[in-house]
Amino acid sequence: MTSVRLGWDQLTGVQQWMCEQVLGIEPASEDEKPKPRTSQADKWAMHFAAATQFFEREGHLTVPRKHVETITLGGDGQARRDVPLKLGTWVDNQRRRAATLTPERVEQLSKVGMRWA
Repeated sequence: MTSVRLGWDQLTGVQQWMCEQVLGIEPASEDEKPKPRTSQADKWAMHFAAATQFFEREGHLTVPRKHVETITLGGDGQARRDVPLKLGTWVDNQRRRAATLTPERVEQLSKVGMRWA
């Protein structure tokens, strides 16, 4: 029943009518709908912003593995919110995956002090 309520827009008019009139099922409210997923590119961009913020503050990118960096998202009419990111883990993972990163990403990370070895 939850999937029907959340997927209400994918139902035909007849299906919506039957759900409401016969089964008593109403569409989900906006509060009940799950938030949209963040794409991998957006996640990478957020972590890179956190790495840049850390580098500008500390002058290096030697991040302790358990370090959590908080960045602020929003503005320009959107609600501002603080997002904590596990920057230490992310930096370590980028270093380990250096061979599979795009040249653009390697260059971006190098500019903010990434040590690759």
